[in-house]
Amino acid sequence: MLIDQLKELWLLYSILQSFRLLSSRYTVSKVTHMHKIYHLGNCTTCQAIIKETNIDKKGYEMQEIKTEKITPAQLDEMKKMAGSYEALFSRRAIKYKEMGLKNKNLSEKDIRKLILDEYTFLKRPVVIKDKEIFIGSEKKNVESLKKAVK
Repeated sequence: MLIDQLKELWLLYSILQSFRLLSSRYTVSKVTHMHKIYHLGNCTTCQAIIKETNIDKKGYEMQEIKTEKITPAQLDEMKKMAGSYEALFSRRAIKYKEMGLKNKNLSEKDIRKLILDEYTFLKRPVVIKDKEIFIGSEKKNVESLKKAVK
């Protein structure tokens, strides 16, 4: 009886060992490099920046934010890199004026919700290259982006 239990234990041990060997051969390493651009397809400014930097030909993942909504996780990751949701928020959006937001004191929580609810509130384009983030179309930002994507 003891010998049968030992055989079962040895079989179980062998199975676990082989599983450990298999799983270590096929582990997926964590992705540490992200190259992505969040843009609006019909935005001429986004189009000009994409053309100027050739970012679309450099292996960057392109996410058109009107047809592929930004997820809460994506926005939270951008916020982590940018420092605040406010840094990602466009006050130039037509809806900003339409909704009378100019006279409101918006919290970070409010801004997060607005960006998730309405894609035009994301300042664009947003480009992520590894651990750097480039937000918007200001000249100095575009120049920095050009240098980074060379």
